[in-house]
Amino acid sequence: MSNEQAKGIRKNQDPVKTLRRLFSYMFQQYKFYLVLVLIFILLSTYANVRGSLFLQVVIDDYVTPLLGQTNPNFSGLLKAITTMALIYGVGIVSNLFYNLIMVRISEGTQKTIRDQMFTHLETLPIRYFDSNSNGDIMSHFTNDTDTLRQMISQSIPNLVAAVVSFISVFIAMFTISVPLTLLVIVSVGVMIITIRAIAGRSGRYFGKQQQDLGEVNGYIEEIMHGQKVVKIFNHEPQTIKEFKGLNEELRQSATQANKYANSLMPIMMNLLNIQYVLLAIVGGIFSVYGVSGLTIGMIASFLQLSRSLNMPISQVSQQINFVIMALAGAQRIFDLIDEKPEADDGYVTLTNVSREAGKLVESEARTGIWAWKHPHEDGTVTYTELTGDVRFDEVYFGYDEKNRVLKDINLYAEPGQKVAFVGATGAGKTTITNLINRFYDIQEGKIRYDGINIEKIKKHSLRRSLGIVLQDTHLFTGTIRENIRYGNLNASDEAVIQAAKLANAEDFINHLPDKYDTVITGDGDGLSQGQRQLLAIARAAIADPPVMILDEATSSIDTRTEKHVQAGMDQLMKGRTVFVIAHRLSTIQNSDVIMVMDHGRIIERGTHDELLLEKGTYYQLYTGKVELS
Repeated sequence: MSNEQAKGIRKNQDPVKTLRRLFSYMFQQYKFYLVLVLIFILLSTYANVRGSLFLQVVIDDYVTPLLGQTNPNFSGLLKAITTMALIYGVGIVSNLFYNLIMVRISEGTQKTIRDQMFTHLETLPIRYFDSNSNGDIMSHFTNDTDTLRQMISQSIPNLVAAVVSFISVFIAMFTISVPLTLLVIVSVGVMIITIRAIAGRSGRYFGKQQQDLGEVNGYIEEIMHGQKVVKIFNHEPQTIKEFKGLNEELRQSATQANKYANSLMPIMMNLLNIQYVLLAIVGGIFSVYGVSGLTIGMIASFLQLSRSLNMPISQVSQQINFVIMALAGAQRIFDLIDEKPEADDGYVTLTNVSREAGKLVESEARTGIWAWKHPHEDGTVTYTELTGDVRFDEVYFGYDEKNRVLKDINLYAEPGQKVAFVGATGAGKTTITNLINRFYDIQEGKIRYDGINIEKIKKHSLRRSLGIVLQDTHLFTGTIRENIRYGNLNASDEAVIQAAKLANAEDFINHLPDKYDTVITGDGDGLSQGQRQLLAIARAAIADPPVMILDEATSSIDTRTEKHVQAGMDQLMKGRTVFVIAHRLSTIQNSDVIMVMDHGRIIERGTHDELLLEKGTYYQLYTGKVELS
């Protein structure tokens, strides 16, 4: 195995801690059911052990006395057999009941874990999603939780039953023959050493297998999402090669894991068969020479008990690989749950207000006037009207501490102003809008919103005051109406129609089969990129925020459609502070201020006419002497 492979093998940091944490989920909800399971396991074990011991009674007290009789009376034997049947019947019913209960517990626990994962996922910062593939995240909800379900519904009850049965059978064996039991202890010791050696090797690779499986799922999800691009550039051979490489890594880790896991069962079964033969030979010798007073019935019972002992040992060897794999999956799940949620130390919130006697008064009704509710240390509360005044003061930022993406950014956007950013890809334009939303926090400087440091504003309130239309739109499975209403869940049908009109989306919506009730799936499959963009603009319009961020909002719309959309956008932008990122300079000529960015710095600023007079970078871009990359 190479050093790279060795480093990739993910060792479970503390399997006992992981298992204890997993049990806590079951105990929180299913204490009563777990007690029932334990009772049924005890009944099932009692039936099996009692049945094995009863075999001695049947042979020594009923079968042996009948030998040599001319007219044997089988009534006693039939009664004994009936009693044995009833005992085994209790065991069968108990086994059935505890397995049915464990199905309920496993499915309920799986649901609880999935609920907690998804709820926690929604609290994580954008940084987490930028650094983890969608496929790998999905793998937590599918492969990892499925291994837990299998362990809870099958492995755990089987292992508990195995331990209880193991102890009970040993006690019963001691009551029959101490020497034979000591022989069993020696053979069991050999089996335990074998299990530990093989399971230890297997466990290391199961963690790597789960990790590799997540990477394969992530790659598949990525390629399926970008299949058109793959085909356009004839990239199929390279894609297949990369997939085969990832799949080969998965094959190697899975082969190593299952090589040891699958070899465990046949090794154990052969050891158990050897043990059974030794017990039969030694027991027969003891019976012939009268050692320990062993009878034929006692030997038969002991051999049956040894078979009963073999069953829990084989169950352990059979389930151990499922437990190891499930613990690897559980560790990945708990790693996600333990991810730090998005920090939010803000205390200033957004609220509806009304004007009464020249003062702002908090209102439960939606008045159309918003204000920042600012509590102070002395217990007083002040209200600052939300106007959309945004200012950056000497802001420095990098996605990591070493590489600064933005350097010494100073800008202001007064209420109602339209501020445009122009620059090459990677200049830092989108990063500025990410900072306004506080998807990331700055390292140096201040960002103020209506005079308030945005770090003091609750993120929920901050983002509620902002509307954003991205270059890459995302639509959800549902009707056109529901997708527009996503911007304001309480909006009326009339408001939805008005938002669609504002974005000039109503014309194409009315040509759809069910108009506003047309169901779209797969992120808007069946709609053109321009139509999807129009819906995204309508969604932002219905939210009616005081500040709008348009990140290449019309980049996917043809020139003819752009004119109609631009008219709607102008209506949308009235009375709002607007940040616009655009490659098409024609869409930002009417901006109040245009900022030209280069390598994280603002190198020019001014109106369209002012920048043309300067004959700098903007002039060169506008006249076509330099093109945006």
